Parts: sequence; C-alpha cells; structure tokens
Amino acid sequence: MSNEVVVPSLPESVADATLVTWHKKAGDTILKDENLVDLETDKVVLEVPALSDGVLAEIIEPEGATVISGQLLGRIEASGAAVAETPKPAPTQTETPAATLPAEKNSGSTAALSPAVRKLVAEHGLDPVEITATGKGGRITKTDVLNHIKLESNNGVSTPSATMSSPSPSPAADATPAPALPTSDRAEQRVPMTRLRAKIAERLIQAQQNTAMLTTFNEVNMQPIMDIRAKYKDQFNKVHDTKLGFMSFFVKAAVESLKLFPSVNASVDEQDIIYHGYYDIGIAVSSPRGLVVPVLRDADLKNFATIESSIAEFGVKARDGKLGMDELTGGTFTITNGGVFGSMMSTPILNPPQSAILGMHAINQRVMVENGEMVIRPMMYLALSYDHRIIDGKEAVSFLVTIKDFLEDPARLLLNV
Repeated sequence: MSNEVVVPSLPESVADATLVTWHKKAGDTILKDENLVDLETDKVVLEVPALSDGVLAEIIEPEGATVISGQLLGRIEASGAAVAETPKPAPTQTETPAATLPAEKNSGSTAALSPAVRKLVAEHGLDPVEITATGKGGRITKTDVLNHIKLESNNGVSTPSATMSSPSPSPAADATPAPALPTSDRAEQRVPMTRLRAKIAERLIQAQQNTAMLTTFNEVNMQPIMDIRAKYKDQFNKVHDTKLGFMSFFVKAAVESLKLFPSVNASVDEQDIIYHGYYDIGIAVSSPRGLVVPVLRDADLKNFATIESSIAEFGVKARDGKLGMDELTGGTFTITNGGVFGSMMSTPILNPPQSAILGMHAINQRVMVENGEMVIRPMMYLALSYDHRIIDGKEAVSFLVTIKDFLEDPARLLLNV
C-alpha cells in the first residue's frame, strides 16, 4: 500500500510554489507527521508532512521544481513493503548540479574540460585526475580547480566548500546564505533570487512608483519608558511570562494616534479611499529569508503582555520559517525597528496598500535643553513615511507628534487620555 505526497492547497493569491528541499531521499524510513518537503511561496515556506509511517519509495519532483496545488511530489510505501528502484528525475534548469551530485574523481581526460577550466589547469600545472569533480556527470568546474589550488596551498588541510555535495540546509534556518565565492581576485557568482526576495523587490518598486511617498521626522525622549521598564520588568516577566520591551509602547501609541487620525489608517483602492474601522498593526521582522511583516490583529483590544508575547512569537516563527499565510496578509499600519541593527535614521518604505509606516531607530544618549538647562537624555529619532495622496503634511506631522507625546507620557496609554 502506498501513500502519495502531494502539494497542499495553496492560498488563493498564490498560483504556485518552488520545491526547495527534500529532507529525505528515496529509500529512507519515514515517520508519520515528519516533515518531508519544504515549499517556498512568495510569502512563506510550507512544510509537507508524511501522512503515514513507511519508506520514501519515489521522488517525482526534484528540488527546484515549480509545483501547483495537488501536484504529486512522491510516494511512500507502507513499512515492510519492497521499494522499487526508481530512476532519478532528469535535472531541470533550476537545479544546481554541484549541490545534488556527489563529489567524485574524474577520469583525467582534458577533452571534457571547459576552456576556462583547461586554461586554469594548464597555468597551475595540475593533474585533472587529482581534482575532485562536483559538476554534472563528474565534470570538473572552475570552482573545483580553485578549491584544489586552495587545498594545496593549505598543505593539504581541507577547507569547507559550498560546491561539495552535502545535505541541503533547511531554508528556514538559512534560506539565502551568501555564496562561497571562488578564491580569485575578481570572483563572481550568479545565484537566483528566492521567491520571497523577488516579491520584496517587486513590492518596494511598486511602493515607489504607485504612491506619492514623503517622510517626516521627529525625536522622542525614551527616559519615561525606560524608567517604567526598569521598575516593572522583573514583575512583568514573572506575572505574564514575557519580557516588557519597547514595541508594546509603540504599538499602543500608534493605535491611539491612528484613532485620532483615521486617514493614516486608511488605504487607496484605485479612485476610492478605504477607511478601516480596526487596527491591524504589521510588525516588520528580519528573518533568514528576508524581511517579513506579520500582522498583529485587533491591536487596540490587546494589552501590553499580549502584544509583547505575540511579537516574540512572530520572531521565533520568522526565524524558523513557520509563519502562516494568514499571519502575513492584511494590516492597516506598519512599524519597523531599524534601531536593533544600529540605524540612527532612515526612510522606511511603505508596505502597500497601507498608507503609512513608522520607523524606529537606535536610542542614543544626547545633550538636550530642558527648561533652559542642558541635560543628557536617551533619544530616538522617529520617521513616518506616508502616502501624500490621502495624508496631508500637517496631518502626518501631527500624527507623529501625537505618537511622541504618548511615548513621553506613557501613563496616558494606560489611562486612555
């Protein structure tokens, strides 16, 4: 008896997916609910679990293939059933042979070498038989030669090579690592964009071309919030089992300000303006695959503890590639924090179809003048990028000043005044 491994139903807005990783190979023992395949869409990585115990009898679609909902990926035979020898699928153009074929010694013939490889071998007086080949059909690649030269220069001490055959890492753990470049003075390596990176690029260009984007700046004294955190962080953690960070204050301040300035919470749909009667706040999160923006639904109904725990959960899911499509769609306003990377000031780009985004930055001790005296305060620059088509400059500036006022007097957030 066999069970089919198929692509799960993709969200309505997603036409297809890319098969990025098989976690098992034909002949491996499979346990029920064990993750077999990672599929990458424009927004998330989907896992395809095994529906039963058994043996992976056949892999039908190779890594790199483009697949659609319901498409057959492979078959699992029940435990104890004989596994038929299945032919290896022909490589597609999207496969990377160096990552899928085992390294092997070549035959030593120079006839099969490319001109670039043949020239490199001749220049260094190398014997092709001694070079480990990782190319298609056991061919020697230019990178193979360079790795061999590097190995000899290290007196035989082996160095890791990205071109050597090794188990494919999970895309959630490190989906777009910087490729290991060949050791030459003018090395280049061409790698395709991941679907997420391509989608990010598309949306950034869309935001620049289809909106009248402006940015206004201000600064906020973070001392009142830092005092509250210093006083209550241990008790808060003990009671709510989550840390008290800055983001909950910014989410609360943003929500209360959005209530006062409805157009900042609105969006443009062709010739119409849609005013949203709810507050779904997108929280920009950096992940190994790129920037993602999970959405905190009904943020106005959540307390500080729920906001903090939800954001912490977003961070873990983003790191592990576990964010669902429903968590990444929608949103009426976005907050991004470049300060965690040390950014002093930047201009955040809108997250379409939203009309505004708030940028947080690093907190730095600076000399300020208060009541005619110079004092040192922990200051943060704030940036609000907005769509000038529906948000006037006065409205944008007033909105950002309102956020500043809430943050510098956080008791107002608790008293709703």
